Amino acid sequence: MTHDPEQPIPEENGPETNGPEKNGEDAEERMPFTSHLEELRDRLIKSFIAVGVGFLVAYGFKDRLFEILMRPLIQVMGQGDTLIFTGLPEAFFTYLKVAFLAGIMAASPVLIYQFWMFVAPGLYRKERRILLPIVFLSTFFFVGGALFGYFFVFPIGFKFFLGFANENIQALPSMKEYLSFASKLLIAFGLAFELPLVLTGMARMGIVTVDFLKKNRKYALLLFFVGSAIITPPDVVSQVMMALPLMVLYEISIIGAKIFQPKRSDDADEEDADAAEERAEATAGDAGSHDAADDDGDAPDSRRAATAGSSNPGRGETDG
Repeated sequence: MTHDPEQPIPEENGPETNGPEKNGEDAEERMPFTSHLEELRDRLIKSFIAVGVGFLVAYGFKDRLFEILMRPLIQVMGQGDTLIFTGLPEAFFTYLKVAFLAGIMAASPVLIYQFWMFVAPGLYRKERRILLPIVFLSTFFFVGGALFGYFFVFPIGFKFFLGFANENIQALPSMKEYLSFASKLLIAFGLAFELPLVLTGMARMGIVTVDFLKKNRKYALLLFFVGSAIITPPDVVSQVMMALPLMVLYEISIIGAKIFQPKRSDDADEEDADAAEERAEATAGDAGSHDAADDDGDAPDSRRAATAGSSNPGRGETDG
């Protein structure tokens, strides 16, 4: 059977991939991205539902929650003094904000879980082992900073502010202003207490060293006061009350960086030893090849001498 040379020869390995199968492969390549978007949507929906449920539950205890929040101020106020609201909807919206913040705090385990389940599949095992403790430690330090501000900073700061009241001036703090002031301070102290975790992580990754942290201690002190002036409300007391714990946390960060700074592991030493052994073997092999080449170079001369001797067998006798 003859074949026309101008007619294309059909492929024997299988059908062409320009049809539906190729489109299917492209769809499979696009599926991971779309599936990630779908998973992100599902995680966000579950997070919003958790926050919504927490908000509804917290709104049922709005009076109790706001009473706990304003307790440090009530304890330093005079007998019979209380907070006020100057606008008709102020109390309602203040309670909504309190319930919303409490709902976020109540739903934080669900939020952390959804975040972890979304990012964990894309991480290596080593990264998962590192990220999971970081999530819990960051939560621990944030809550610790907020509690420090609530139990230690609030009473001292509020007592200082109310000290300006006299027989002619009366302090009448409103619900809206107090909630804004207290929430900002709590968040600021929570973020400030993340300093040891951040600096220790940077030291672990090799970005900073212990010597660098010790050498720049005075600049860090200056940054603490400047940052406290920016984050906290415009008063000296809250700035100092934040800068002083940051100084202590900075020293704790140096200790943490000293403990968790990267070190040479035994595996790295073994790899270096194996590499040195391989280099030694390669050097010995090169030397042996050079010696063999020299021996091969001397062999033709000996063969030529032997051939010359065999071709003139009587030369020795004649000479004799």
